[in-house]
Amino acid sequence: MANTFSAAFVRTSTGWSGAEVDLRDAEIVDDLGDAVTDALGLSGDELALLCVEVEDEWFAIVRYLGEEEPRVFLSDAHAILSDSLGGLFAEFAGVSTDKDGNNLGVRPAGDFELLSDLGVSPEELLELSMEEGVLPADILSVIAERLAFADELDRLR
Repeated sequence: MANTFSAAFVRTSTGWSGAEVDLRDAEIVDDLGDAVTDALGLSGDELALLCVEVEDEWFAIVRYLGEEEPRVFLSDAHAILSDSLGGLFAEFAGVSTDKDGNNLGVRPAGDFELLSDLGVSPEELLELSMEEGVLPADILSVIAERLAFADELDRLR
């Protein structure tokens, strides 16, 4: 399995709080939400973000808010080819399981608006994801900086 970092962040009245999340045993999409809830001790109505980065290949962000359906953004649909976790996120983002490698280039997928009310527009998220030569870890750092949880992200890395 590629080198993977995953952490979840919950917005509280005093800012953001984060915890590392172990996704090794995740087999279905619901396992991701369960892992986030366990790691953060959520009571149900908080805004939480799961951030996952896989080496220099791809990243994903999942947004959880109370009873709403989770929303996911995947930086590259090719994650489906990387491993079972990549396949899980690709499925979550609605990427078809067509595994032919003919589609060259980065193909972001999922909900491009999941951070728009927090200050990262769909266009900006897309632009960050498509920027050549920028690592997923660096993109997540930029997003964390914009949403004001960069200190928590750095602490967990």
